[in-house]
Amino acid sequence: MRVLGIEGTAWAASAAVHDVATDETRIETDAYSPVSGGIHPREASEHMSEAVPAVVERALDRADAPVDAVAFSRGPGLGPCLRVVGTAARALAGRLDVPLVGVNHMIAHAAIGRHRSGYADPVCLNASGANAHLLAYADGRYRILGETMDTGVGNAIDKFARHLGWGHPGGPAVEARARDGDYHALPYVVKGMDFSFAGVASAAQDAVDDGVPVADVCHGLQESVFAALTEGAERALALTGRDELVLGGGVGQNSRLRGMLAEMCAARGADFFAPAPRFLRDNAGMIAVLGAKMAAAGETIPVADSAVDPDFRPDEVPVRWWTPAARAAPADDAPVDGAEATVRVDGDSVVKTRAVKSYRHPSLDSRLRRERTRAEARLTSEARRAGVPTPLVRDVDVAAAQLTLQYVGDCDLAAALTPDRARRVGERLAALHDAGLVHGDPTTRNVRVGGERLWLVDFGLGAHSGHVEDHAMDLHVFEGSVTGTAAEDEAAAACEAVREGYRAAGDEAVLARLADVDARGRYR
Repeated sequence: MRVLGIEGTAWAASAAVHDVATDETRIETDAYSPVSGGIHPREASEHMSEAVPAVVERALDRADAPVDAVAFSRGPGLGPCLRVVGTAARALAGRLDVPLVGVNHMIAHAAIGRHRSGYADPVCLNASGANAHLLAYADGRYRILGETMDTGVGNAIDKFARHLGWGHPGGPAVEARARDGDYHALPYVVKGMDFSFAGVASAAQDAVDDGVPVADVCHGLQESVFAALTEGAERALALTGRDELVLGGGVGQNSRLRGMLAEMCAARGADFFAPAPRFLRDNAGMIAVLGAKMAAAGETIPVADSAVDPDFRPDEVPVRWWTPAARAAPADDAPVDGAEATVRVDGDSVVKTRAVKSYRHPSLDSRLRRERTRAEARLTSEARRAGVPTPLVRDVDVAAAQLTLQYVGDCDLAAALTPDRARRVGERLAALHDAGLVHGDPTTRNVRVGGERLWLVDFGLGAHSGHVEDHAMDLHVFEGSVTGTAAEDEAAAACEAVREGYRAAGDEAVLARLADVDARGRYR
Protein backbone atom coordinates (compact mmCIF):
# COMPACT_ATOMS: atom_id res chain seq x y z
CA MET A 1 0.00 0.00 0.00
CA ARG A 2 1.14 3.54 -0.82
CA VAL A 3 -0.58 6.56 0.68
CA LEU A 4 -0.25 10.22 -0.25
CA GLY A 5 -0.36 12.53 2.76
CA ILE A 6 -0.99 16.27 2.61
CA GLU A 7 -0.26 18.57 5.56
CA GLY A 8 -1.22 22.21 5.91
CA THR A 9 -2.39 23.10 9.41
CA ALA A 10 -0.42 26.32 9.78
CA TRP A 11 2.79 27.20 8.02
CA ALA A 12 4.16 24.08 6.30
CA ALA A 13 2.68 23.11 2.94
CA SER A 14 3.83 19.51 2.73
CA ALA A 15 3.13 16.31 0.81
CA ALA A 16 4.54 12.84 1.24
CA VAL A 17 4.13 9.32 -0.06
CA HIS A 18 4.51 6.47 2.41
CA ASP A 19 5.16 2.96 1.10
CA VAL A 20 3.99 0.43 3.67
CA ALA A 21 5.94 -2.45 2.14
CA THR A 22 9.32 -0.70 2.39
CA ASP A 23 8.47 1.67 5.27
CA GLU A 24 9.92 4.46 3.14
CA THR A 25 8.48 7.95 3.43
CA ARG A 26 9.38 10.68 0.94
CA ILE A 27 8.49 14.18 2.12
CA GLU A 28 8.29 17.43 0.13
CA THR A 29 7.76 20.69 2.05
CA ASP A 30 7.47 24.38 1.23
CA ALA A 31 7.20 26.37 4.45
CA TYR A 32 5.57 29.77 4.75
CA SER A 33 7.93 32.39 6.19
CA PRO A 34 6.20 35.55 7.47
CA VAL A 35 8.00 38.77 6.72
CA SER A 36 7.56 39.91 10.30
CA GLY A 37 5.74 38.80 13.42
CA GLY A 38 3.99 35.47 13.69
CA ILE A 39 1.86 33.48 11.30
CA HIS A 40 -0.85 35.48 9.52
CA PRO A 41 -3.75 33.13 8.62
CA ARG A 42 -4.63 34.90 5.34
CA GLU A 43 -1.01 35.01 4.16
CA ALA A 44 -0.47 31.41 5.23
CA SER A 45 -3.54 30.22 3.32
CA GLU A 46 -2.41 32.13 0.21
CA HIS A 47 0.91 30.35 0.50
CA MET A 48 -0.90 27.01 0.83
CA SER A 49 -2.91 27.70 -2.33
CA GLU A 50 0.29 28.17 -4.30
CA ALA A 51 2.52 25.62 -2.60
CA VAL A 52 0.27 22.58 -2.06
CA PRO A 53 -0.13 21.69 -5.77
CA ALA A 54 3.63 21.95 -6.25
CA VAL A 55 4.62 19.77 -3.27
CA VAL A 56 1.98 17.19 -4.19
CA GLU A 57 3.30 17.01 -7.74
CA ARG A 58 6.88 16.58 -6.53
CA ALA A 59 5.89 13.89 -4.01
CA LEU A 60 3.99 11.90 -6.63
CA ASP A 61 6.83 12.27 -9.11
CA ARG A 62 9.33 10.94 -6.57
CA ALA A 63 7.09 8.01 -5.70
CA ASP A 64 6.78 7.12 -9.41
CA ALA A 65 3.98 4.66 -8.58
CA PRO A 66 0.23 4.81 -8.02
CA VAL A 67 -1.16 5.58 -4.56
CA ASP A 68 -3.95 3.67 -2.86
CA ALA A 69 -5.37 6.46 -0.66
CA VAL A 70 -5.11 10.19 0.01
CA ALA A 71 -4.76 11.33 3.63
CA PHE A 72 -4.94 14.94 4.77
CA SER A 73 -4.62 16.93 7.97
CA ARG A 74 -8.24 17.55 8.89
CA GLY A 75 -7.34 19.57 12.00
CA PRO A 76 -6.58 21.10 14.39
CA GLY A 77 -5.06 24.19 12.84
CA LEU A 78 -5.78 27.45 11.06
CA GLY A 79 -9.13 27.22 9.30
CA PRO A 80 -8.12 28.97 6.04
CA CYS A 81 -5.08 26.69 5.66
CA LEU A 82 -7.02 23.53 6.48
CA ARG A 83 -9.67 24.37 3.90
CA VAL A 84 -7.05 24.66 1.15
CA VAL A 85 -5.60 21.27 2.05
CA GLY A 86 -9.01 19.63 2.42
CA THR A 87 -10.09 20.87 -1.00
CA ALA A 88 -6.87 19.60 -2.60
CA ALA A 89 -7.19 16.17 -0.92
CA ARG A 90 -10.81 15.71 -2.02
CA ALA A 91 -9.97 16.67 -5.60
CA LEU A 92 -7.00 14.28 -5.71
CA ALA A 93 -8.92 11.38 -4.18
CA GLY A 94 -11.65 11.89 -6.79
CA ARG A 95 -9.23 12.21 -9.69
CA LEU A 96 -7.23 9.14 -8.64
CA ASP A 97 -10.38 7.23 -7.62
CA VAL A 98 -8.96 6.25 -4.22
CA PRO A 99 -10.32 6.52 -0.65
CA LEU A 100 -9.97 9.67 1.44
CA VAL A 101 -8.61 9.62 5.01
CA GLY A 102 -9.03 12.52 7.45
CA VAL A 103 -6.17 12.60 9.98
CA ASN A 104 -5.99 14.38 13.33
CA HIS A 105 -2.71 16.30 13.19
CA MET A 106 -1.90 15.84 16.90
CA ILE A 107 -2.57 12.10 16.86
CA ALA A 108 -0.26 11.91 13.86
CA HIS A 109 2.55 13.34 16.03
CA ALA A 110 1.93 10.56 18.55
CA ALA A 111 1.52 7.86 15.92
CA ILE A 112 4.76 8.65 14.08
CA GLY A 113 6.68 8.40 17.34
CA ARG A 114 5.13 5.04 18.13
CA HIS A 115 5.66 3.82 14.56
CA ARG A 116 9.31 4.83 14.30
CA SER A 117 10.21 3.67 17.82
CA GLY A 118 8.36 0.37 17.74
CA TYR A 119 7.14 1.02 21.30
CA ALA A 120 4.14 -0.95 22.47
CA ASP A 121 2.05 1.68 24.27
CA PRO A 122 3.91 4.92 25.00
CA VAL A 123 2.93 8.23 26.55
CA CYS A 124 3.40 11.02 24.00
CA LEU A 125 4.51 14.55 24.81
CA ASN A 126 3.46 16.88 21.99
CA ALA A 127 5.39 20.14 22.12
CA SER A 128 4.26 22.25 19.21
CA GLY A 129 3.77 25.88 18.32
CA ALA A 130 0.10 26.10 19.21
CA ASN A 131 -0.03 23.49 21.93
CA ALA A 132 1.60 21.32 24.52
CA HIS A 133 -0.14 18.22 25.73
CA LEU A 134 0.37 14.71 27.01
CA LEU A 135 -1.41 11.83 25.31
CA ALA A 136 -1.84 8.18 26.25
CA TYR A 137 -4.07 5.52 24.76
CA ALA A 138 -6.85 4.16 26.98
CA ASP A 139 -10.11 2.37 26.19
CA GLY A 140 -10.23 3.02 22.45
CA ARG A 141 -9.03 6.63 22.33
CA TYR A 142 -6.02 8.80 22.94
CA ARG A 143 -6.63 10.52 26.27
CA ILE A 144 -5.34 13.98 27.10
CA LEU A 145 -3.57 13.66 30.45
CA GLY A 146 -2.48 17.29 30.54
CA GLU A 147 -2.23 20.32 28.26
CA THR A 148 -1.48 24.00 28.19
CA MET A 149 -4.12 26.15 29.82
CA ASP A 150 -3.17 29.26 27.85
CA THR A 151 -0.59 29.63 25.07
CA GLY A 152 1.27 26.85 23.29
CA VAL A 153 4.90 26.24 24.16
CA GLY A 154 6.20 27.21 20.73
CA ASN A 155 4.01 30.30 20.60
CA ALA A 156 5.32 31.40 24.01
CA ILE A 157 8.91 31.17 22.78
CA ASP A 158 7.99 32.89 19.50
CA LYS A 159 6.29 35.70 21.42
CA PHE A 160 9.51 36.36 23.32
CA ALA A 161 11.54 36.20 20.10
CA ARG A 162 9.24 38.70 18.38
CA HIS A 163 9.72 41.06 21.31
CA LEU A 164 13.42 41.05 20.42
CA GLY A 165 12.73 41.59 16.72
CA TRP A 166 13.82 38.10 15.73
CA GLY A 167 12.25 36.20 12.84
CA HIS A 168 9.81 33.31 12.84
CA PRO A 169 10.12 30.69 14.18
CA GLY A 170 11.95 32.03 17.20
CA GLY A 171 12.90 28.69 18.76
CA PRO A 172 16.19 28.16 16.89
CA ALA A 173 17.39 31.69 17.72
CA VAL A 174 16.50 31.28 21.41
CA GLU A 175 18.27 27.90 21.51
CA ALA A 176 21.42 29.34 19.94
CA ARG A 177 21.61 32.32 22.31
CA ALA A 178 20.83 30.15 25.36
CA ARG A 179 24.07 28.21 24.84
CA ASP A 180 26.06 31.36 25.67
CA GLY A 181 23.98 32.44 28.67
CA ASP A 182 23.84 31.84 32.40
CA TYR A 183 20.70 30.75 34.22
CA HIS A 184 18.21 33.51 35.00
CA ALA A 185 15.27 32.48 37.20
CA LEU A 186 11.81 32.85 35.65
CA PRO A 187 8.34 31.70 36.75
CA TYR A 188 7.80 27.94 36.82
CA VAL A 189 4.21 26.71 36.64
CA VAL A 190 2.98 23.11 36.73
CA LYS A 191 -0.60 22.32 37.70
CA GLY A 192 -0.79 18.56 37.98
CA MET A 193 0.03 17.62 34.40
CA ASP A 194 -1.25 20.89 32.92
CA PHE A 195 1.01 23.73 31.83
CA SER A 196 0.91 27.52 31.71
CA PHE A 197 3.41 29.42 29.55
CA ALA A 198 1.91 32.90 29.10
CA GLY A 199 3.37 34.20 32.35
CA VAL A 200 6.91 32.95 31.77
CA ALA A 201 6.97 34.49 28.27
CA SER A 202 5.88 37.86 29.66
CA ALA A 203 8.40 37.63 32.50
CA ALA A 204 11.17 36.90 29.98
CA GLN A 205 10.25 40.02 28.01
CA ASP A 206 10.24 42.11 31.16
CA ALA A 207 13.64 40.74 32.18
CA VAL A 208 15.20 41.80 28.87
CA ASP A 209 13.57 45.24 29.15
CA ASP A 210 15.05 45.54 32.65
CA GLY A 211 18.55 44.94 31.34
CA VAL A 212 19.14 41.25 32.00
CA PRO A 213 21.46 39.93 29.24
CA VAL A 214 19.48 38.38 26.41
CA ALA A 215 21.50 35.16 26.47
CA ASP A 216 20.79 34.71 30.19
CA VAL A 217 17.06 35.19 29.67
CA CYS A 218 17.06 32.73 26.76
CA HIS A 219 18.85 30.21 28.98
CA GLY A 220 16.38 30.72 31.82
CA LEU A 221 13.38 30.59 29.47
CA GLN A 222 14.41 27.21 28.10
CA GLU A 223 15.21 25.81 31.53
CA SER A 224 11.85 26.85 32.96
CA VAL A 225 9.63 25.86 30.04
CA PHE A 226 11.33 22.58 29.20
CA ALA A 227 11.65 21.47 32.83
CA ALA A 228 7.89 21.98 33.19
CA LEU A 229 7.26 19.83 30.11
CA THR A 230 9.61 17.15 31.40
CA GLU A 231 8.05 17.13 34.86
CA GLY A 232 4.60 16.84 33.32
CA ALA A 233 5.79 13.93 31.18
CA GLU A 234 7.20 12.17 34.24
CA ARG A 235 3.94 12.66 36.10
CA ALA A 236 2.11 11.11 33.15
CA LEU A 237 4.43 8.09 33.18
CA ALA A 238 3.90 7.69 36.92
CA LEU A 239 0.12 8.05 36.69
CA THR A 240 -0.30 5.55 33.87
CA GLY A 241 2.42 3.13 34.93
CA ARG A 242 3.96 3.30 31.43
CA ASP A 243 7.68 3.04 30.78
CA GLU A 244 7.86 4.42 27.23
CA LEU A 245 7.81 8.08 26.14
CA VAL A 246 7.80 9.52 22.64
CA LEU A 247 8.19 13.15 21.67
CA GLY A 248 6.25 15.00 18.97
CA GLY A 249 5.93 18.54 17.67
CA GLY A 250 8.25 21.13 16.20
CA VAL A 251 9.59 22.30 19.57
CA GLY A 252 10.85 18.72 19.97
CA GLN A 253 13.71 19.64 17.64
CA ASN A 254 15.31 21.56 20.52
CA SER A 255 18.33 19.63 21.79
CA ARG A 256 17.91 20.84 25.38
CA LEU A 257 14.34 19.55 25.58
CA ARG A 258 15.33 16.20 24.10
CA GLY A 259 18.23 15.99 26.54
CA MET A 260 16.01 16.69 29.54
CA LEU A 261 13.47 14.06 28.52
CA ALA A 262 16.16 11.45 27.84
CA GLU A 263 17.77 12.12 31.22
CA MET A 264 14.46 11.91 33.06
CA CYS A 265 13.53 8.63 31.39
CA ALA A 266 16.95 7.11 32.02
CA ALA A 267 16.68 7.98 35.72
CA ARG A 268 13.35 6.18 36.09
CA GLY A 269 14.22 3.22 33.84
CA ALA A 270 11.92 4.27 30.99
CA ASP A 271 12.61 4.26 27.25
CA PHE A 272 12.61 7.53 25.30
CA PHE A 273 12.37 8.17 21.58
CA ALA A 274 12.43 11.38 19.54
CA PRO A 275 11.79 11.00 15.80
CA ALA A 276 14.13 12.56 13.26
CA PRO A 277 13.55 16.32 12.86
CA ARG A 278 11.75 15.84 9.53
CA PHE A 279 9.03 13.94 11.45
CA LEU A 280 8.91 16.41 14.36
CA ARG A 281 8.15 19.63 12.55
CA ASP A 282 4.80 19.91 10.77
CA ASN A 283 5.12 17.42 7.93
CA ALA A 284 3.08 15.24 5.59
CA GLY A 285 5.16 12.17 6.40
CA MET A 286 3.34 11.59 9.68
CA ILE A 287 -0.02 12.24 7.93
CA ALA A 288 0.82 9.62 5.29
CA VAL A 289 2.02 7.04 7.85
CA LEU A 290 -1.06 7.36 10.05
CA GLY A 291 -3.26 7.61 6.97
CA ALA A 292 -1.91 4.25 5.78
CA LYS A 293 -2.72 2.61 9.13
CA MET A 294 -6.22 4.09 9.11
CA ALA A 295 -6.89 3.13 5.48
CA ALA A 296 -5.76 -0.44 6.12
CA ALA A 297 -8.28 -0.61 8.98
CA GLY A 298 -11.07 0.77 6.79
CA GLU A 299 -11.06 4.17 8.51
CA THR A 300 -11.75 6.19 5.38
CA ILE A 301 -14.17 9.08 5.14
CA PRO A 302 -16.85 10.01 2.58
CA VAL A 303 -16.31 13.34 0.87
CA ALA A 304 -19.61 14.58 2.28
CA ASP A 305 -18.30 14.05 5.84
CA SER A 306 -14.78 15.39 5.28
CA ALA A 307 -15.17 18.99 6.46
CA VAL A 308 -12.10 20.28 8.27
CA ASP A 309 -12.19 21.10 11.98
CA PRO A 310 -9.85 23.81 13.31
CA ASP A 311 -10.64 22.65 16.88
CA PHE A 312 -10.25 18.90 16.24
CA ARG A 313 -9.15 17.42 19.57
CA PRO A 314 -7.28 14.12 19.71
CA ASP A 315 -9.61 12.66 22.34
CA GLU A 316 -12.53 12.99 19.90
CA VAL A 317 -11.13 10.32 17.56
CA PRO A 318 -12.05 6.63 18.04
CA VAL A 319 -8.84 4.64 17.52
CA ARG A 320 -9.82 1.57 15.50
CA TRP A 321 -6.56 1.05 13.61
CA TRP A 322 -4.53 -0.06 16.62
CA THR A 323 -5.13 -1.82 19.91
CA PRO A 324 -2.14 -2.26 22.21
CA ALA A 325 -1.52 -5.59 23.87
CA ALA A 326 -3.08 -5.87 27.31
CA ARG A 327 -0.70 -4.94 30.09
CA ALA A 328 -0.57 -7.02 33.23
CA ALA A 329 -2.19 -5.26 36.18
CA PRO A 330 0.28 -4.50 38.97
CA ALA A 331 -0.04 -6.40 42.21
CA ASP A 332 -1.87 -4.57 44.98
CA ASP A 333 1.37 -4.26 46.95
CA ALA A 334 3.60 -3.43 43.96
CA PRO A 335 5.64 -0.23 44.46
CA VAL A 336 4.76 2.67 42.19
CA ASP A 337 7.48 5.07 41.05
CA GLY A 338 6.33 8.60 41.70
CA ALA A 339 7.24 11.60 39.58
CA GLU A 340 9.07 13.45 42.34
CA ALA A 341 9.99 11.28 45.27
CA THR A 342 11.21 7.94 46.48
CA VAL A 343 9.11 6.40 49.22
CA ARG A 344 10.41 3.90 51.77
CA VAL A 345 8.03 2.13 54.14
CA ASP A 346 9.33 1.93 57.72
CA GLY A 347 6.82 0.16 59.93
CA ASP A 348 3.76 2.36 60.20
CA SER A 349 5.58 5.29 58.60
CA VAL A 350 6.73 6.22 55.13
CA VAL A 351 9.92 8.18 54.53
CA LYS A 352 9.46 10.33 51.46
CA THR A 353 12.51 11.95 49.86
CA ARG A 354 12.20 14.36 46.96
CA ALA A 355 14.77 13.10 44.51
CA VAL A 356 17.28 15.38 42.84
CA LYS A 357 16.17 15.88 39.26
CA SER A 358 19.37 16.21 37.30
CA TYR A 359 17.50 17.29 34.15
CA ARG A 360 16.59 20.57 35.91
CA HIS A 361 19.06 23.38 36.44
CA PRO A 362 20.53 22.87 39.95
CA SER A 363 19.24 26.22 41.22
CA LEU A 364 15.72 25.52 40.01
CA ASP A 365 15.78 21.96 41.28
CA SER A 366 17.02 22.93 44.73
CA ARG A 367 14.37 25.64 45.05
CA LEU A 368 11.52 23.38 44.00
CA ARG A 369 12.57 20.54 46.30
CA ARG A 370 12.75 22.88 49.32
CA GLU A 371 9.54 24.75 48.53
CA ARG A 372 7.55 21.60 47.87
CA THR A 373 8.80 19.85 50.98
CA ARG A 374 7.75 22.82 53.12
CA ALA A 375 4.42 23.09 51.34
CA GLU A 376 3.63 19.41 51.75
CA ALA A 377 4.44 19.39 55.46
CA ARG A 378 2.51 22.56 56.20
CA LEU A 379 -0.56 21.91 54.03
CA THR A 380 -0.88 18.25 55.02
CA SER A 381 -1.14 19.36 58.66
CA GLU A 382 -3.43 22.31 57.94
CA ALA A 383 -5.77 20.16 55.87
CA ARG A 384 -5.98 17.64 58.69
CA ARG A 385 -6.88 20.40 61.14
CA ALA A 386 -9.60 21.52 58.70
CA GLY A 387 -11.20 18.08 58.89
CA VAL A 388 -9.76 16.60 55.68
CA PRO A 389 -8.20 13.16 56.32
CA THR A 390 -4.45 13.27 55.65
CA PRO A 391 -1.44 11.41 57.07
CA LEU A 392 0.19 12.64 60.26
CA VAL A 393 3.47 14.47 59.61
CA ARG A 394 6.05 12.94 61.95
CA ASP A 395 9.27 14.62 60.86
CA VAL A 396 10.46 17.24 58.38
CA ASP A 397 13.99 17.73 57.04
CA VAL A 398 13.83 20.59 54.54
CA ALA A 399 17.57 20.51 53.80
CA ALA A 400 17.31 16.86 52.75
CA ALA A 401 13.88 17.42 51.14
CA GLN A 402 12.59 14.57 53.28
CA LEU A 403 9.34 13.92 55.15
CA THR A 404 8.34 11.14 57.51
CA LEU A 405 4.60 10.55 57.33
CA GLN A 406 2.06 8.16 58.76
CA TYR A 407 1.43 5.19 56.45
CA VAL A 408 -2.23 5.29 55.43
CA GLY A 409 -4.49 3.17 53.28
CA ASP A 410 -4.06 -0.06 51.41
CA CYS A 411 -3.86 1.22 47.83
CA ASP A 412 -4.25 4.28 45.64
CA LEU A 413 -7.65 5.35 44.35
CA ALA A 414 -6.41 4.50 40.84
CA ALA A 415 -6.69 0.84 41.79
CA ALA A 416 -10.04 1.16 43.58
CA LEU A 417 -12.03 3.84 41.76
CA THR A 418 -15.80 3.82 42.31
CA PRO A 419 -18.42 6.57 41.95
CA ASP A 420 -18.93 6.62 45.72
CA ARG A 421 -15.23 7.15 46.37
CA ALA A 422 -15.07 9.83 43.67
CA ARG A 423 -18.02 11.58 45.32
CA ARG A 424 -16.16 11.59 48.63
CA VAL A 425 -13.10 13.06 46.91
CA GLY A 426 -15.38 15.91 45.81
CA GLU A 427 -16.48 16.40 49.41
CA ARG A 428 -12.85 16.36 50.62
CA LEU A 429 -11.81 18.96 48.04
CA ALA A 430 -14.77 21.17 48.96
CA ALA A 431 -13.73 21.07 52.63
CA LEU A 432 -10.14 21.82 51.68
CA HIS A 433 -11.16 24.81 49.60
CA ASP A 434 -13.49 26.08 52.30
CA ALA A 435 -10.40 26.27 54.52
CA GLY A 436 -8.58 28.36 51.89
CA LEU A 437 -6.29 25.53 50.80
CA VAL A 438 -5.51 24.07 47.38
CA HIS A 439 -4.10 20.57 46.84
CA GLY A 440 -2.49 21.31 43.48
CA ASP A 441 -2.20 17.69 42.29
CA PRO A 442 -5.22 15.65 43.44
CA THR A 443 -4.83 12.75 40.99
CA THR A 444 -6.07 9.23 41.61
CA ARG A 445 -2.50 8.39 42.66
CA ASN A 446 -2.64 11.00 45.42
CA VAL A 447 -5.78 9.65 47.11
CA ARG A 448 -5.25 6.65 49.38
CA VAL A 449 -7.98 4.11 50.07
CA GLY A 450 -8.33 1.89 53.13
CA GLY A 451 -11.65 0.16 53.61
CA GLU A 452 -14.25 2.91 53.74
CA ARG A 453 -11.69 5.66 54.41
CA LEU A 454 -10.02 8.08 52.01
CA TRP A 455 -6.94 10.23 52.62
CA LEU A 456 -5.50 13.03 50.48
CA VAL A 457 -1.70 12.82 50.19
CA ASP A 458 1.16 14.66 48.45
CA PHE A 459 0.41 18.37 48.86
CA GLY A 460 3.73 19.40 47.31
CA LEU A 461 2.08 21.52 44.60
CA GLY A 462 -0.47 22.94 47.04
CA ALA A 463 -0.96 26.51 48.20
CA HIS A 464 -3.05 28.82 50.33
CA SER A 465 -5.75 30.24 48.09
CA GLY A 466 -9.38 31.18 48.30
CA HIS A 467 -9.55 31.95 44.57
CA VAL A 468 -12.26 30.17 42.59
CA GLU A 469 -9.81 29.60 39.72
CA ASP A 470 -7.40 27.60 41.86
CA HIS A 471 -10.22 25.58 43.35
CA ALA A 472 -11.59 24.77 39.90
CA MET A 473 -8.11 23.67 38.77
CA ASP A 474 -8.04 21.09 41.58
CA LEU A 475 -11.22 19.53 40.21
CA HIS A 476 -9.89 19.76 36.65
CA VAL A 477 -6.69 17.94 37.59
CA PHE A 478 -8.58 15.17 39.38
CA GLU A 479 -10.97 14.64 36.49
CA GLY A 480 -8.06 14.67 34.03
CA SER A 481 -6.37 11.86 35.92
CA VAL A 482 -9.61 9.87 35.83
CA THR A 483 -10.43 10.36 32.14
CA GLY A 484 -6.81 9.73 31.20
CA THR A 485 -6.62 6.30 32.79
CA ALA A 486 -10.06 4.79 33.43
CA ALA A 487 -12.45 3.15 31.00
CA GLU A 488 -14.81 5.64 29.36
CA ASP A 489 -18.00 4.64 31.23
CA GLU A 490 -16.15 4.36 34.54
CA ALA A 491 -14.51 7.76 34.02
CA ALA A 492 -17.81 9.45 33.14
CA ALA A 493 -19.48 8.08 36.27
CA ALA A 494 -16.55 9.11 38.48
CA CYS A 495 -16.42 12.66 37.07
CA GLU A 496 -20.15 13.10 37.56
CA ALA A 497 -19.81 11.79 41.11
CA VAL A 498 -16.93 14.06 42.10
CA ARG A 499 -18.98 17.05 40.98
CA GLU A 500 -21.99 15.81 42.93
CA GLY A 501 -19.86 15.53 46.04
CA TYR A 502 -18.40 18.98 45.52
CA ARG A 503 -21.82 20.52 44.82
CA ALA A 504 -23.22 19.11 48.06
CA ALA A 505 -20.43 20.52 50.20
CA GLY A 506 -18.79 23.34 48.24
CA ASP A 507 -19.26 26.54 46.28
CA GLU A 508 -21.33 26.30 43.09
CA ALA A 509 -19.18 29.11 41.62
CA VAL A 510 -16.24 26.68 41.52
CA LEU A 511 -18.19 24.29 39.32
CA ALA A 512 -19.17 27.16 37.05
CA ARG A 513 -15.50 28.13 36.75
CA LEU A 514 -14.60 24.48 36.12
CA ALA A 515 -16.65 24.58 32.92
CA ASP A 516 -14.58 27.59 31.83
CA VAL A 517 -11.30 25.86 32.73
CA ASP A 518 -12.32 22.73 30.81
CA ALA A 519 -13.02 24.89 27.74
CA ARG A 520 -9.53 26.40 27.75
CA GLY A 521 -7.80 23.46 26.14
CA ARG A 522 -6.26 24.91 22.99
CA TYR A 523 -8.52 22.98 20.63
CA ARG A 524 -11.92 23.08 22.34
